[in-house]
Amino acid sequence: MSETTPTDVPEGFEPLEIGYGFTDHLKPLYRRVREGEVNFGLVVQPQHSNTMGICHGGALMTLADITAASWANMARGIAAGAPTVNLSMDFIAAAKQGEWIETRGEGVVLKRLFGFSRGGIVGRRGVVARFNATFYFPEHPGMSQDGIVRPGAMQGILDSPGD
Repeated sequence: MSETTPTDVPEGFEPLEIGYGFTDHLKPLYRRVREGEVNFGLVVQPQHSNTMGICHGGALMTLADITAASWANMARGIAAGAPTVNLSMDFIAAAKQGEWIETRGEGVVLKRLFGFSRGGIVGRRGVVARFNATFYFPEHPGMSQDGIVRPGAMQGILDSPGD
């Protein structure tokens, strides 16, 4: 499978930069921000796939995790670390190599210290997976080893605490 070409990527999705830790394993990864919503997507390539040539469940869960955390942070208006407390996923259909898949939000509920996100991952043939996630919102900004808050995949969407 060759590298993703711009014609494979739907309009409005822009490449996400390198430097987001484990999220970099999904590269090339794309993000679309519109009308208060953020979605992520990718063209399934060999590095995302298992030996059957379909998107690996771990890649789908990573995509769901960064998406659901971004939705929760966007809903609360803060770009900061939000550790995953729980992530559950139903794998519904396979996403084959060369297929574009993207996330779709279904809802976010915020509580004082927790955020709850749910959504799905869809491909051209329909729903690939559905997920529910819970995130912890710490009452302190120090969610990194060096005390510097990094917005991760939310970079450029919301201001970081202290900006």
